[in-house]
Amino acid sequence: MSSNQNLAVYWGQNSYGAVNPTDTANWQQPISYYCNDTVIDTFPVAFLDEFYSTGNLPSIDLGNATDDPVFPGTNLLNCSFLASSIEFCQAAGKIVTMSLGGATGSIGFTNDTEATAYAQTIWDLFLGGSSSMRPFGSAVLDGIDMDIEGGSQTGFVSFLSALRTLMDGGSKPYYITAAPQCPYPDAYIGTTLDQFGFDAVYVQFYNNYCELTNYNDTNDWDFSTWDNWAETVSPNSNVKVYIGAPASTSAAGSGYVSPSTFTPIIQQTMAQYSSFGGVMLWDASQAYANGRYDISVKDSLLGVVSAPPPTTTTTTMTTTAPTTATTSTSTTSSPSPTTTSGTASCTGVAAWQTGVAYVGGDEVTYGGDLWTANWWSENDIPDGTSGDWTNDGACV
Repeated sequence: MSSNQNLAVYWGQNSYGAVNPTDTANWQQPISYYCNDTVIDTFPVAFLDEFYSTGNLPSIDLGNATDDPVFPGTNLLNCSFLASSIEFCQAAGKIVTMSLGGATGSIGFTNDTEATAYAQTIWDLFLGGSSSMRPFGSAVLDGIDMDIEGGSQTGFVSFLSALRTLMDGGSKPYYITAAPQCPYPDAYIGTTLDQFGFDAVYVQFYNNYCELTNYNDTNDWDFSTWDNWAETVSPNSNVKVYIGAPASTSAAGSGYVSPSTFTPIIQQTMAQYSSFGGVMLWDASQAYANGRYDISVKDSLLGVVSAPPPTTTTTTMTTTAPTTATTSTSTTSSPSPTTTSGTASCTGVAAWQTGVAYVGGDEVTYGGDLWTANWWSENDIPDGTSGDWTNDGACV
């Protein structure tokens, strides 16, 4: 998490499916589906939504990911079938954490003693401890995320401090993050942020006056305030601050920006603030349904040029999901589309449309020809000067 090019994407709530109940083809997939390329670095699993449910144990809600039964005498889902998927992601170098809270979560303590004891519960159920009731079976998650959007902060510092002690004695690195809303200080976890050393904060720059759409308004956009907090207030002087963003228009009430708008925001913020750690997206289902919005964000973090000369472009594909296009950083004032002579079959290929985000390898018809996208593209016509498209020949 020390990099400033990280992409964290929430998984678990099937946010796209919640607002598009009939478009089941684009509903959330198993977590391993999103680990087949190098785009996403961290997956907070959303959510553990109640601390003290039936049996005095937590409850978790993973949207459409599981309908498995609960452990006897509890309301805790037995999702042990997800162990192999989580371990697949971890083997691919991904960080997988358990996010506590959410918009409707019931997360809190009555006193510090209760909070300290509960750290052992979380450790045993999800992290490096042991229990006969582990929701993800043999999978050992890499930490927790505090997405607290209501209630009291009583006991939070004691809980996190006790959990950190357990983590420090573990056999691998563990991480503790938070997802405050952008108004500073955050109403529900602000005091805790000032008293405990988090590894990263995924600041939600949406659904508020300080959201991404107000980036050019210095009275509203407040990343500088969060950077100052990281540099002068946080107990962890190395804490990273992420720009939290909705991955599509339907992912939040407000705050979504297009890839072309987001790219300069990311790159300018990265260049200006040493605390910048990357981007957080809500959520995986929304990003994939929105033309792999996550790819455009990752490319922006890596400094990939959106439209380099096509002769220096390499695109890698997998059977399940496209990977980030790797491109040269050299530029030209007016690249031309790559042209392949001959003819091509256009059977079953849809016509190019404005407003649609295409990724490398996508095929369209335009002007009577078949075209293949070289990388992520939106609103750049295939026969234009962007260099986004390769002409595969006339349709036959």
